[in-house]
Amino acid sequence: MTYTRLMIDLLDRLDSTQGEVLDTVAERCADAVQNGGLIHLYGSGHSVIPTMDAFPRYGSFAGLHPLTDPRLMWHNVLGPGGVRELLWLERTEGYVPQYLDHEPLNAGDVLIVYSHGGRNAAPVEAAMYGAKHGLFTVAVTSVANLERPAEHSSGKRIAEVCDVTVDTGVPVQDAIVEVDGWDRPVGGASTVVACVVSHEIVTRTAGVLAGRGVVIPTFVSPTVPGASVSSNDEVFADHRRRLHAAEGRAQD
Repeated sequence: MTYTRLMIDLLDRLDSTQGEVLDTVAERCADAVQNGGLIHLYGSGHSVIPTMDAFPRYGSFAGLHPLTDPRLMWHNVLGPGGVRELLWLERTEGYVPQYLDHEPLNAGDVLIVYSHGGRNAAPVEAAMYGAKHGLFTVAVTSVANLERPAEHSSGKRIAEVCDVTVDTGVPVQDAIVEVDGWDRPVGGASTVVACVVSHEIVTRTAGVLAGRGVVIPTFVSPTVPGASVSSNDEVFADHRRRLHAAEGRAQD
């Protein structure tokens, strides 16, 4: 079976089983944005990708705040900024709270934590930080990994810390295509499904806001009739205003 066919099956499962929890997340996200707050998105390693694809990009709106720590994103394969040091750091307890202490996370905001395995220190401690500070926390993870032992000293995985969990349904091994003659599968699935979850949250939240009569500045392609390159100036301005306001509240 092809990678595309297997991905379609995973997305069919996501669509048929996760609608209720995604609607719950959308309601809480809409509350946060409508009240001037933020939807924070956090991931490390490959799980940074669905946070970056949520905002800023065409079709997303102000109020989304990717938490992108360059130490937990690779810009090299080997050596400085490489994968080995990233993997070490995301498994090291005590680092993430030091990073988040300088981010504008406030009670009433939403924190979405992405992690396929949900066991490394980085996502676990991000989820714990959000819960401690009064944010509504969302785990985007594969629930199948709950069958594996916890790695964090708390004995917790993000699905056991967060208020709600969106189950990606991706198998534990992540790669989904078996190749004859190879003893290891290929074709990672978790990032693709997580990106779809990001856009489900974006679009469902927009639908909730629209139902309340609320319009948020939205990043738009200049190919959309009536739009231009400068149309997104209002998105950046609103994003900056929200961040400044959030930083002020975080210092109180």
